[in-house]
This record gives sequence, structure tokens and C-alpha cells, in this order.
Amino acid sequence: MAQDSKLAVVLVSGGMDSLVTAALASRAHEHLAFLHLNYGQKTEQRELKSFHAIADHYHVRPELRKVIDVTFLKQIGGSSLTDDNIDVKTFNPDHTDIPDSYVPFRNTHLISMAVSWGEVLGAEKIYIGAVFEDSSGYPDCRPSYYEAFNKLIKEGTKAQNLEIITPVIHLKKHEIVLKALELKAPLEHSWSCYAAEDQACGVCDSCALRLRGFEKAGVTDPLPYKTRPSYC
Repeated sequence: MAQDSKLAVVLVSGGMDSLVTAALASRAHEHLAFLHLNYGQKTEQRELKSFHAIADHYHVRPELRKVIDVTFLKQIGGSSLTDDNIDVKTFNPDHTDIPDSYVPFRNTHLISMAVSWGEVLGAEKIYIGAVFEDSSGYPDCRPSYYEAFNKLIKEGTKAQNLEIITPVIHLKKHEIVLKALELKAPLEHSWSCYAAEDQACGVCDSCALRLRGFEKAGVTDPLPYKTRPSYC
């Protein structure tokens, strides 16, 4: 497949979904710009380390790596990821409400930053690793949300060719693991845990979904865990 010569912006949190999204973008585009946002999350430093490791792997030039401080989301609070008064919860497979790890309207802030930068860079694609499997908990992971945002870009920018791409949105976690292996994406550089920065806790929502994905894929997760429960 011929690569697109137009630069693409990739939102890279440092998690597994954004890693595979970056791998897919690197196959499709000659030039990539990576964007990472620090929003006061409890694993901010560990995620930033993963961002730079992934950027190094895909040879993203320093001037095309941007880290933006959006810690006003911590000031707003309301999420166990940002609010020190709310503990990160243990995974509950029977829970159907929006979890308190949801950061209010976070993806809208993040994508808006990417749109602004993409417009300056002359990009036509913005990649984000949203996954529909998470949408029962996170309303900003639904395909309809991204369809609406692409309409907003048309209405609110001069970059009429700029659009959001969600290449893993319909994949299950085990399919994302298998896609990472297929693309030789460095899973060891990614970080998914909501609660810890030294060893992944293994019991938060994000760890549970990741570990279940590896189990279903029949692969051992290379990350260190404090505990590795079985979720299958």
C-alpha cells in the first residue's frame, strides 16, 4: 500500500489502543506528528514516558512531538483519574453505569487541541485510538461522537479536508493485541493502568480489559503487574 505523503497527527496517550493506532498510522503515512496531553491524571509521568518511547520507535522527530498541559481538567475534577478524593475502582464486570474513571468531556478537549495543531501543520488526518468496546462506559468513545465531531470540524475550521480517523474503534481488546503483534508494535512500551506508575495494578478497569484481551489472544502481556487475575 502506498503511503500518503500528507502528514498525519496521532493522539498518543501511551496506552495500548493509541499504540496500535500509531502503528496503523505509520503504515498509512510517510510523516507523523504525535500529540500527548497531560491532564493531571494519576499516571501522568508513566504515560508521558510511554509516549516518548513510542515516538522514538516510530522515529517521530522532536519538533513533531507536542506535549500540552491541560491540567485544568484536574482542577475541574469529577473523575477518579484526576481527583485525589476519588479512588480508582476495582473492575466490576456487572457494572453498567458510566464509571467514575470517565473524565468529563475529556476527548473533546483533546481532539480540539489536535484539530488546532493539525490545522497549523496542514494535516488532513487526525488519528485517535477510541474503542467502541469502552463506549458503554465512556460516551466519547462512540462512533456517533466522532461522526458529529467531523461535522464540527467542517463547520468551525478553515481546514475542510481535516478529519478524525478511528482505526481501532470496532476492534475488541484481543483483536487489538493481535493487531499489535501483526504490526510489530512495541507493546512493552505501552501503559494502561489507571492507578500505578511502577507496576500495573491489574485490577482497575483498564488493566482488566487489557489483561482479558491478552488472555483471549493467547499471549502474555509483557508489562509488570502487582497481580494478574484471570478475567476470562
